[in-house]
Amino acid sequence: MSTLEFEEKSVEDAIDLACRELKLPREKLEIEILAKGSSGIFGIVGARRARIRVTTKIPPVGLAAEKSKDVLDEILKHIDLPMVVEAEAKEGYCYLNIISNGSGLLIGKRGKTLNALQFLVTKIVSRQTGESVSLVVDTENYRSKREESLNLLARQLSDKVKKSHRSLTTGPMSAQDRRVIHLALKDDHEVRTKSKGEGTLRRVIIYPVRKAKESPKAPEPPKAPEQTE
Repeated sequence: MSTLEFEEKSVEDAIDLACRELKLPREKLEIEILAKGSSGIFGIVGARRARIRVTTKIPPVGLAAEKSKDVLDEILKHIDLPMVVEAEAKEGYCYLNIISNGSGLLIGKRGKTLNALQFLVTKIVSRQTGESVSLVVDTENYRSKREESLNLLARQLSDKVKKSHRSLTTGPMSAQDRRVIHLALKDDHEVRTKSKGEGTLRRVIIYPVRKAKESPKAPEPPKAPEQTE
């Protein structure tokens, strides 16, 4: 769980600040009062600020999921379409699912718009939390459908490589798509994969595994003639 300290003129002000900064209600915070603060003499001499230590009652990935939802909601406000964002924390990932009747606009060609949203939200939330965030933004189950089509493509390319004994290269792919290709063929012992290229032009090369030639066996020595009595 994430732990942070906050200072304000009073304990209540410090708690309000924590709720605003963390974007969480008071009941989801464990609050420890480190200093109650004092107004001092005439509110000037000897004044001390209140200080509290706050621990979130939800795991870090859950907190990141809520923050990610808030960020994505704010971005989508600029698109004139009715949308609802669902957030879920699962297996170390934050999953954001956009429910909308304009999914084609959100997905873009080969998922480019969806990937751009995912990249942008990841960068913003990572900067806000100071931690690396594993985030997946999806709509209309596009990610699972895309993964199925990439798995099929990987198997088809693998078969062609085995038959021709020549390497094949995919078109430019995102890091997420390249990962699917690599994983799809990692247990295929007849081919290997590697990424090549820079930036948005990075591709996957599938090439055949060359079998080692068997060394010729040494000729057996001639058998001695059988002796007859």
